[in-house]
Amino acid sequence: MNLVTLEDITAAAERIAGHAVRTPLVPAPWADRPLWIKPESLQPVGAFKIRGAYNAVASVDPARRERGVVAYSSGNHAQAVAYAARAFGVPAWIVVPEDTPRVKVDATRAHGAEVVLVKTGERESAAYAIVEREDATLIPPFDDPRVIAGQGTIGLEIIADLPDVDLVLAPVSGGGLISGIAAAIKALRPQAQVWAVEPELAGDTAESLARGELVPWSVADRNRTIADGLRSQPSALTFAHQQAYVDGIVTVSEDEIRSAVATLAHRAHLIAEPSGAVTTAAVLHHSDKLPTGKTVAVLSGGNIDPDALATLLQA
Repeated sequence: MNLVTLEDITAAAERIAGHAVRTPLVPAPWADRPLWIKPESLQPVGAFKIRGAYNAVASVDPARRERGVVAYSSGNHAQAVAYAARAFGVPAWIVVPEDTPRVKVDATRAHGAEVVLVKTGERESAAYAIVEREDATLIPPFDDPRVIAGQGTIGLEIIADLPDVDLVLAPVSGGGLISGIAAAIKALRPQAQVWAVEPELAGDTAESLARGELVPWSVADRNRTIADGLRSQPSALTFAHQQAYVDGIVTVSEDEIRSAVATLAHRAHLIAEPSGAVTTAAVLHHSDKLPTGKTVAVLSGGNIDPDALATLLQA
């Protein structure tokens, strides 16, 4: 299987320049190790997904792109594809589960996309039906080299800002984010370690890496976690990247995720959705399991319902 290369990632960086924010590394002196937060919550769509989505849409042949793009997503990829489609002036149809947080649905519609709400577990089939009906182009949330390469631009920025980084922590679900980051980090600084973090209640990647093969979990099992952006499963492509480049994985509990959301707000002054807070949760609660040294925790997104955030901050 062909993995994404450093050349793919640097080409993606050129395409997305001016559309994705080059996020900073924010020092976290309150941690028990040298820690920096990479706040992808500062992106125009509130999450890292703009990188991969824009790179993928930009890579589509212009004549083909005019027919529109389709995406299925739990929310953040939805917004990112809608944003990219509007930038190119093409139609977008976005399929999301009925339980997607309202803040993500409203934001997607605000970018001009047609949002299609479906029952949990039906989003992929619904998206493919629209592709066939409209003769549009599907932009997958993670199972696509163009998407993975776009997410990998985060790794380029980390190395540019902290060349001697020892450990990079990234959330994992479908695996596009950590696949791209790990490919970039290992190409530029092979001695650095890249670790995945996922919720215990959606721990299919941890089990899969331990067994050396993809182990499916049911939708019902994965949907138990508060981290709604981490309920997908890796594809064969993203799992191959993880087997090649990821050094370890740690899982975090629901209470640990909740406390990390609060810590990021109170100590780092950063808003994180539960999915984006898992890496900080790993540092706060499982530091003894992680390699030592200069650490970067990727905060993947900050699209959280205001009422949900208020509840977490008061806990």
